[in-house]
Amino acid sequence: MSGEQVKFAHRAEAALVWLLIRLLRPLSPATASRIGAGVAGFIGPFIPTSKTADKNLRLAMPELDAAQRRQIVKECWQNLGATAAELVNIGKIHEIPLDAPGPGFTVIGWHEHAAPAIAAAQAAGGPTLFFTGHIGNWEILPASGFAHGVDIGFMYRAASNPLVNNMIMQLRESNFQRKLTMFAKGAPGGRAAYTHLLKGGILGLLVDQKLDTGLPIPFFGHTAMTMDALAIFALKFRCPVIPTHVTRIAPARFHVICEAPLALPATGDKQADLTTLTTTMNQTLEHWIRQRPGAWLWLHRRWPKGTVVK
Repeated sequence: MSGEQVKFAHRAEAALVWLLIRLLRPLSPATASRIGAGVAGFIGPFIPTSKTADKNLRLAMPELDAAQRRQIVKECWQNLGATAAELVNIGKIHEIPLDAPGPGFTVIGWHEHAAPAIAAAQAAGGPTLFFTGHIGNWEILPASGFAHGVDIGFMYRAASNPLVNNMIMQLRESNFQRKLTMFAKGAPGGRAAYTHLLKGGILGLLVDQKLDTGLPIPFFGHTAMTMDALAIFALKFRCPVIPTHVTRIAPARFHVICEAPLALPATGDKQADLTTLTTTMNQTLEHWIRQRPGAWLWLHRRWPKGTVVK
């Protein structure tokens, strides 16, 4: 595309996103979630990206038949549509008791795992790391931190359309009524995140997307270039690393599950320790995804071209 064509495409996409936000704003989070899931679940399987999802499933879970893969791809689109629709009014989704009906979220394991680790790190003047993946509604994680008096900064991948990216950022901040601590992926964002950690900050990372750099680490039995920033930060600061993921229970109803901090290797071999910790990270992600395959974002090409089904 020429520069003018790209600008027109960006403006057209931004106009569509603006319209969808205006349409969803008056709705309750649960109603918006149902609509988003229904529309995306109907249209998504016909979009060419679904072929990428099917290939990913054939690589990762070859035991599935075609019908099972189609169902997971549909569920993937439903979850993505619900997540996008819930973002419009995510400020209305609050923490509620475990046995309460939705909408809302319940943080499981905060007092057992997250709070003690954060308190110990802060007492020592050090940072804390959370890691997660594009599972359930990952957008609810900042709210789960706010509910417990914690500002979890996040590294994020900016949308390719800068107009849409600005709209998403404004949407997040208007919902939470505060400026979010967020760092765009890339060298400047990485340096800013490092400075944040030097000051004893709390940082969350989405670690499940394809990279051209990083470490070649097994994921579902196939080597995948994997983000090593989490391991680099963790080993540099010797700080807690808390695995956290979101389980969707119903429209706009979630469990945010915090697990025990990972054990940090300390063999004296920096590269070996980076590989060990990043491998543990991928194994944790794989475990979560196998529990509910339809809740993960299968739509991005996660493995290198040429990777073959075993």
